[in-house]
Amino acid sequence: MDLSPNTSEQNSLFQNLEKIRRRQGKVRDTHITLAHGSGGKAMRDLIDDIFVKSFDNPILSQLEDQASFNLAHLMQQGDRLAFTTDSYVVDPLFFPGSDIGELAVNGTVNDLVVSGAKPLYLTCSVILEEGLATETLRRVAASMQAAAKKADIQIVTGDTKVVHRGAADKLFINTAGIGVIPKGVDISARKIQPGDAVIINGELGNHGAAILIARGELALDTDIKSDCQPLHSLVATILRVCPEVHAMRDATRGGLATVLNEFALSSNVGIRLDETSIPVREEVKGVCEILGLDPLYLANEGKLVVVLPRKYAEAVLAAMKSHPAGKDAAIIGEAIASPTGVVLLKTLFNSERVVDMLVGDQLPRIC
Repeated sequence: MDLSPNTSEQNSLFQNLEKIRRRQGKVRDTHITLAHGSGGKAMRDLIDDIFVKSFDNPILSQLEDQASFNLAHLMQQGDRLAFTTDSYVVDPLFFPGSDIGELAVNGTVNDLVVSGAKPLYLTCSVILEEGLATETLRRVAASMQAAAKKADIQIVTGDTKVVHRGAADKLFINTAGIGVIPKGVDISARKIQPGDAVIINGELGNHGAAILIARGELALDTDIKSDCQPLHSLVATILRVCPEVHAMRDATRGGLATVLNEFALSSNVGIRLDETSIPVREEVKGVCEILGLDPLYLANEGKLVVVLPRKYAEAVLAAMKSHPAGKDAAIIGEAIASPTGVVLLKTLFNSERVVDMLVGDQLPRIC
């Protein structure tokens, strides 16, 4: 009897074993346990069933410890890389208009695009508290994928850690992003010149106010929603009209006031704002008046500040207003030669006050 191995049968057997080995796992636990961070089968099932299934793409599906990219392909799109990272600890996880998953994607995308970069790849690392509902994590992952698709970016690698109950607050997310900056685009706060126009793409403070209301700290009946949105398409629109943008930044924690103070210090100019030109919803103004807050310092997650030569201002404003993410855009001020490093606000009463950088934190765990 011939007992020699049959090569075709061996190959078939190995292929079947490989399919069995890589069969996607299924999470059957209703809540996260420490086993989901142990590195064993429970963790692999969690990654397969929630993250791989949600973020499915050719790079991620290889399940290596890193994501590999074709350098030649990247170089065809630009001559520099933009790289950023951020962490998200917002409370609550779900709030009017958005959630921590969408926030994590959009926040990192926007940090890339304000450099003029085309966003390409994201990482996703999560710290899970023991006892977190599995369905909550599934919702967050689905939200991240929907946001990534909208921003035309891929989530290509990540990490999962589980900590004991009480050692974290449900779910924390860290993301890092890579984008490519096209040749000829050079955006930096150091380039701002006296006479430059300052433009914002819409209403301030909606995100901060929405989070505050979602926490149940105010018994208010309002439809204020977070402005969380990706800004890649709006930035592309701006750069088509004005390739000479001097500075651009998203106004997140610390709000508009903090961003403009950073600009003034980096470029050694002053900035003068006109309060009557700054768009703020009446409901947000009301929340601020009740709590003694200033909307200039409230966090935003879909607002950017653009500083550019005055000669482009009206054309850029018109282009922004034609875009959904910039329909409420406004020219709100200008860069001035002196006093340097200072932001001034011309008030409704025609007086002038200094708008300093935020000291402390008006609203903790806002993003």
